[in-house]
Amino acid sequence: MAEYRLGEVEKEFADIIWDNEPLASGELAKRCMEVLGWKKSTTYTVLKRVCERGLFCNEEGVVRSLVTRDEFLAGRCDQFVQETFDGSLPGFIAAFTRQRKLSEEEIGELLDIIEQSRR
Repeated sequence: MAEYRLGEVEKEFADIIWDNEPLASGELAKRCMEVLGWKKSTTYTVLKRVCERGLFCNEEGVVRSLVTRDEFLAGRCDQFVQETFDGSLPGFIAAFTRQRKLSEEEIGELLDIIEQSRR
């Protein structure tokens, strides 16, 4: 199972992969030099770390994701709700709406999501 945690710089690194995959590991190192200012060794160290977390793989010098960006974000959201609200989605929504009023459009979208979940 993938670990749905990335630091800020790791997230930028992941975005490079998600935006360009599949890509050769050498090309990844080149892009990381251009975008992040990293040396090749730094790129390979971080790549190894995110591969160990089950998010990406580097097979025969080709880097690709095992978890899409959308799957990662969904998993991160689920972890947040689990850790912060004991898994209670209603608890999360109640806390969220205390700080921010939902628009009619947002309420409609949420009702559509609830209706789809009932099916």
